[in-house]
Amino acid sequence: MTTTLYGIKTCDTVTKARAWLTGRGMTYVFHDFKSQGLDAARLNAWVDALGWETVLNRSGQTFRKLSDADRSELDREKAVRLMLAQPSMIKRPVLEHAGAVSVGFKPELYESRFSIA
Repeated sequence: MTTTLYGIKTCDTVTKARAWLTGRGMTYVFHDFKSQGLDAARLNAWVDALGWETVLNRSGQTFRKLSDADRSELDREKAVRLMLAQPSMIKRPVLEHAGAVSVGFKPELYESRFSIA
């Protein structure tokens, strides 16, 4: 089973998640979606699992710098299109592990995902 952590290498939260995984000897693949890109199928799978409202990072600078027209009347299609065009708008990190996906990093979330006592 492959564990993949998606994010941006310069993101502080991604750095914390990577340090947590590495510190516990977890084997994982890191995918920087800003430099390596992200395909629509993968993003749509995350949105299917979690909802576009969870995956879209509305508090980040990239989203806040959008025009009022781009920020208004958001729906799934528009949100996915914006995230594919500017992956910085995806909430980070995204963790795929054991057939499930989660967004964000909190040590207790990762402990439960990896069944660590």
